[in-house]
Amino acid sequence: MKFNKFIALTAFVFLTLTTHAAVTGWTNWRGPHQAGRSDATDLPKSIKSADALWTHNIAGRGHAVIANGRVFAWGYRGKGADLQEVLFCLDEANGKTIWEHGYNDYLSDTVYSRYTVGAPTIDPATGWVYLMTTNGGVKCFNADGKIQWEYSLMERFGRLTFPNGRTGAAVIDGDLVIVRGVTSYWGKQGPARDRFYAFKKKTGAPVWASTPGVAPQDSSFSTPVLANVGARRVFYAGTGDGNVVCVDVRTGQPLWRFQLSHGGVNSSVVVSDDTLVAIHGKENIDSSGEGRMVGIKLPANLPAPGEAQLILKDKDPKIADGKAWEKWRLQHSMFTSSPALANGRVYQVSKTGVLVCVDVKTGKELFAKKINNDQIHSSPLYADGHLYLAFPNGRFMVVKPGDDDAEIVSEAQLEGGILGSPVAWNGKIYLHTKTKLYCFGKATGQKPEATLPAAPIQIAAGKAVALQIIPGDVLLKPGQTTELTVNTIDANGNVVERGVSAEFAKFIPPTAKVKTSMNAGVSNNAITADLNNVGSAGAFKATAGGLSGLLRGRILPKIPYTQDFESFKLTVDHKTDGVKFAYPPLAWTGARLKWEVREMDGGKVFAKTLDRVLFQRAITIFGDPNSSNYTIEADVMTDGSRRVKGNIGVMNQRYFITLVGNQQILEVSSNHERVKASVPFRWSSKKWYRLKSRVDIAASGDGIIRAKAWAKGEPEPTAWTIEVKHKNAHKKGAPGIIGFSPQSLFRVYMDNISITNN
Repeated sequence: MKFNKFIALTAFVFLTLTTHAAVTGWTNWRGPHQAGRSDATDLPKSIKSADALWTHNIAGRGHAVIANGRVFAWGYRGKGADLQEVLFCLDEANGKTIWEHGYNDYLSDTVYSRYTVGAPTIDPATGWVYLMTTNGGVKCFNADGKIQWEYSLMERFGRLTFPNGRTGAAVIDGDLVIVRGVTSYWGKQGPARDRFYAFKKKTGAPVWASTPGVAPQDSSFSTPVLANVGARRVFYAGTGDGNVVCVDVRTGQPLWRFQLSHGGVNSSVVVSDDTLVAIHGKENIDSSGEGRMVGIKLPANLPAPGEAQLILKDKDPKIADGKAWEKWRLQHSMFTSSPALANGRVYQVSKTGVLVCVDVKTGKELFAKKINNDQIHSSPLYADGHLYLAFPNGRFMVVKPGDDDAEIVSEAQLEGGILGSPVAWNGKIYLHTKTKLYCFGKATGQKPEATLPAAPIQIAAGKAVALQIIPGDVLLKPGQTTELTVNTIDANGNVVERGVSAEFAKFIPPTAKVKTSMNAGVSNNAITADLNNVGSAGAFKATAGGLSGLLRGRILPKIPYTQDFESFKLTVDHKTDGVKFAYPPLAWTGARLKWEVREMDGGKVFAKTLDRVLFQRAITIFGDPNSSNYTIEADVMTDGSRRVKGNIGVMNQRYFITLVGNQQILEVSSNHERVKASVPFRWSSKKWYRLKSRVDIAASGDGIIRAKAWAKGEPEPTAWTIEVKHKNAHKKGAPGIIGFSPQSLFRVYMDNISITNN
């Protein structure tokens, strides 16, 4: 698609106009300009802890948002098994709670208290609240706190969690809500990648999934930044594979990527005219040094629908980086903090505590001033001619930047370290520390005119070029029906015609390694799963008026359900072991590249792969996330020596029930620092055991997780081997399995899986 200068000028005008909506406030964590900049005036310049207008005692590491006189703060409370993340709705005038929603952590790797590293997002049209949770969920609330829809992204799309807990924030654009995370799903989306997902904001219906990068090295919580490029609506974001990417908002098409580092890019970018500024604190792509700030020249031409993603590399193929696309570069290392952009200048604090100011157009460093001995994790706020800077050691500074230097106007020592970013609205400054939310300023103040990010360019739809099916990804139970909406879209992703009648036919991509289809049929734009109680997955190709589009879907079996793997045909040649194997069931989430069906002792078993150290641990889901009140059991075994063995277990209602080889225990856990209990259980390598678990929930919400293990062939013990009580227990959760092969040295195995209703 050629870049039209007239349309580009129109886009720039739109980007500078105020968007009018029913909601006013600081609705997203980077603010109305998506750059850590506020147009608010008459803000407090002298900050003292004792002068706070009000405080709210809730621990947090993220950022508040404000809408229509309400403050939405995301924090956590409690310890151990009783810890919960909480979304608070507070009165802007006094900080008193209007409503709150608490929920458990589960199945995550989050360590210590690294919770709520992100922010809620407010829909400017409805006032609804959207939240990405630390453990891989997305929740949608109305303004009164009632849940409208929610997903466990981990159980639904195979989102992975990380010990650092980095989450980020959802992005609202039009009728879409966009979230991100590293996922290991199924089929083409089976390999672990840093992906973006778009849902209908009112219903939660999946619209598209985008994979703009390669295998990730880390997680990323870089929040997407929206922009208009001609008539295309796009976003820019850093990814866990070290790229900065550009993605079409309406379709999810990856448009370009620029390799910035060997590690994850966590900072959000800022954009000024044709320059995108990105920073990172990992190893540089072209040197052993760490950290860089780069001004990237935005491409003038974007791929048309169906065209390949642009890779912004140097013109010389011998040069590994994309220096030909760089307008400038500076050697600054900045890891998790995002820069502030104001008046053509970028402000940021390096990991050595140096405040730098850089001219966006030229990359000239205008000044560098040492202001702290600690790096910044909070992102700077520019408002009312001043910078508001917060540090992990609890220092909160107000700095007035000049042309070639900066003056520290005031500073305060607040209670708790600070990872969250300051927010400005209505004469107030909000800041969340590890112990409380502070509000500084006046009871009433001046509200800025610009309150919302600029809207997409509104132009008449062009010629239809493709079909878009909504939902584009369906999850069904046997016999269940879901209505489909088929729209025609133009080259810019605009809807041309809604509710088109289409013909659907089963489709197996030529490149698919598993040649199976979904056991379902489509009639009158509605898909119905077959009644037979088996799992399946596949795609349908929709056609109408010479146009086409794809629908992905899975069917998960109802309980009761069994799997012994005997029906699998071992036809694939193993690259390293010289044996025949079969790929895992296509409908199982998170199984690709982590498990395989093999022959053993005249039968077939499910075996953990060993050829990728990155996948030494596998969490695999094969049931409905809304399942409850069931018993799961399976045969399990590990290879290994006396000193080194793997771990193998099942998942029941968001609890792991695991035989831990090196420790010789039977363990019940959810998050290892929240729910974790065990009893000794001696088990040997190369010997099969039977593992069984059920979860019972009382009317009060308390639960008991029960598990037992015994050598296969021996009588089942009457008593449970372990019983663990959990207050506010998980009330639902998908069945699944977990396998861990330390350093990919020794396999673990599973067979004869059975799930029955209690």
